[in-house]
Amino acid sequence: MSLNMFSMRPPRGARKLPAVSIVVSLLGLSCAAPVFAAGTLPQGGAYVSGNGSIAGAGNTLTVTQPGSTRGVINWNSFSIGRNNTVVFNNGSGATLNRVTGGSPSAILGKLNATGSVYLINPQGVVVGQQGVVSTGGRFVASTLDTDNASFMNGGALTFSGQSEQRVVNLGRIGSTNGDVLLIAAKEVDNYGSIRAPQGTAEVAVGNKVLLQDSSSSQQMFVQTASGGAIVNTGVIEAAQVSLQAVDGNIYALAGCDDVVRATGTATRGGHVWLVAGTAGQVILAGNVGAQNADGTGGTVDTSTGLLTFWGDLTKVTTGQWNITLPAYTFDNGAARTFARSLNASTSIGMTTTGASGQSGDIGVEHSIQWTGDSSLTLNAAHGVSVASGVTLSNQGGGALTLRADAGSINNGGSVTNSGTIDWSSSTGIVSALYDISGSYTPGTVLSNSAWRPPAYSGLVTQITGYKLVNSVQDLQNIVEEMGGNYALGKDIDASDYAFRTLGFATNASFSGQFNGMWHTVSNISPDANAVFSDIAANGVVRDVNVNANSHIYAPSFRSVGILAGTNHGLIVNTFTSGAIRPPSNDSGATIGGLVGSNYGTIARSGSSANVTADSCGGGLVYSNTGTITQSYATGDVSSNESRGSSAGLVHSNTGTVTQSFATGKVSAFNVALDGAVCYYCSGLGSDVYWNVDTTGLTTSGGNLPPSNGLTTAQMSNPASFAGWDFGTGGAWALPAGTTHPVLRWQIEH
Repeated sequence: MSLNMFSMRPPRGARKLPAVSIVVSLLGLSCAAPVFAAGTLPQGGAYVSGNGSIAGAGNTLTVTQPGSTRGVINWNSFSIGRNNTVVFNNGSGATLNRVTGGSPSAILGKLNATGSVYLINPQGVVVGQQGVVSTGGRFVASTLDTDNASFMNGGALTFSGQSEQRVVNLGRIGSTNGDVLLIAAKEVDNYGSIRAPQGTAEVAVGNKVLLQDSSSSQQMFVQTASGGAIVNTGVIEAAQVSLQAVDGNIYALAGCDDVVRATGTATRGGHVWLVAGTAGQVILAGNVGAQNADGTGGTVDTSTGLLTFWGDLTKVTTGQWNITLPAYTFDNGAARTFARSLNASTSIGMTTTGASGQSGDIGVEHSIQWTGDSSLTLNAAHGVSVASGVTLSNQGGGALTLRADAGSINNGGSVTNSGTIDWSSSTGIVSALYDISGSYTPGTVLSNSAWRPPAYSGLVTQITGYKLVNSVQDLQNIVEEMGGNYALGKDIDASDYAFRTLGFATNASFSGQFNGMWHTVSNISPDANAVFSDIAANGVVRDVNVNANSHIYAPSFRSVGILAGTNHGLIVNTFTSGAIRPPSNDSGATIGGLVGSNYGTIARSGSSANVTADSCGGGLVYSNTGTITQSYATGDVSSNESRGSSAGLVHSNTGTVTQSFATGKVSAFNVALDGAVCYYCSGLGSDVYWNVDTTGLTTSGGNLPPSNGLTTAQMSNPASFAGWDFGTGGAWALPAGTTHPVLRWQIEH
């Protein structure tokens, strides 16, 4: 066997890299001549746990382990000459092979197994250029040892040790139905091919490594770092791929070829992990790809201290590429790699942490321009800056997010654009998010004059700067600028804070944008009567959950809801839960689970809050003169007074309600069509239905025929709902096992 020297030169300014070279000495493995002789086969094997037989015939050694059991064999040496074969007939079982002698293991011939094979040799393991490993189950090669009892029990394994030797693959390693796992303390090198189409291909470098079974995710985790290295210039292909060299270096180098590729299965999403830790480095000079079994894009996760790109052809092709590092400044190589990846339909999300005493800033010092719908998100632990002369642009439907203070700790993070953000040929959006105590410098921004907000998005402008709301005090401070644009940086717990309804004391309306970013505001104080007193005609609240875990008091003779007392603007993708009720010995409050009185638009929103009213109540809204569409209420609604009345969705409606439903229990002195739509309506459409079994109502009390009252069995049949669209793209869906229709966006959200 002859090996050519392989060497790499780091780019100018990069961290000095350890020598990556192989010479005939096989990585310093002190290989004596007999180890590499063509006639070599494993020697001195004996079972120390479990049972089986070891027999040699000619150039083949056969290990038979009946019954798909587990067994442990200690060997004096374990090498295979290039014309020789070792066969493990172990069913779907597993055999751990431990080398106790002083020679490394060289697999120059063939190693075949029906089940799993573990090869442990602290002196090192190498698969030669003509070597072939093929197993039905796992193949594990390790210079770290594990204990026999854990292996025989079939549970998680901990590998540990201080071996200075390496695991090297120059040939072909494959598992048809299992995993390929390579472990060492200092270095693992792959110059050949590794394939595990139904499982994971994982490489871990550390002094302590945990291996545990998982049918859907990575299985090896470095628990004690060694600062070692992983070198891959070959091909790694599996359903999922993980390379971990915590506080060390990962070299994924294959020129213009695919260096790492995850293909996914029915149970494993196509996923690649490249983990070097905050003191390590990932160096890419080849393509990394991840794709799910159905052909959709997979995920690549990169966690490292430094990220370096070599050459002009590197790209990552997947659905989502997530990158985590302490701080980052884009050089030309990074910008070009990002552009190539974005053009390959890969959305990229970079997050900096500020670890290891670094700033946590992201600096974009070279232009990134791409075509298509992929998105770029830069989340900085502190600030984001775009340098003068730099252009960020998209032609297509791509989005750009520049976020300061990614940890939402109010560190004064700012977004500064000294260059150009050009979205004039894009239908996507640009969002800049910065601390309330920070600043936003928009610089030159070019929007698309033909841009229109997507349906049900709640967007108002294509390019928007938002102040981050990272605490309940920040939320309270919105009252100081009710026309501003805000975004929730994280979930907010308002417990033990006397939150005061925004605008209630001054009769001020909220006229800005409130983007919840799908976070939750919980435990609003009982002293409040809503989050917003009024949402103005040009105000927007979207993508947020509001929870009143105990209750919110409703003041006397006012119309209130958990989100807002009145709405004249747009509420979309907003949801409330918990409870709202009037204080004791009070009367006259009219209450909705989401909003008291709606004069604007409520779309794709809902409430599961329980509503208790003195006078009148509605599960979603008390009074509607505006528009409610594709919304729902599932909380219970009740009224205390003898003159009170309740309705599951809307109590009083003179506006428009379409494609909406209610399922909560309704109780009141006066009852009419409770639980279906409303108590007082100007007229109900012929496509309104109610459940006679749950409501106990055989007539609507309005203009609907009794035939619109359906049994629970009929409610479970789409054919019962004349005029409702259950088709692909339709508003309604009836998932298997449900007893009533739901809105399609609820199951696709």
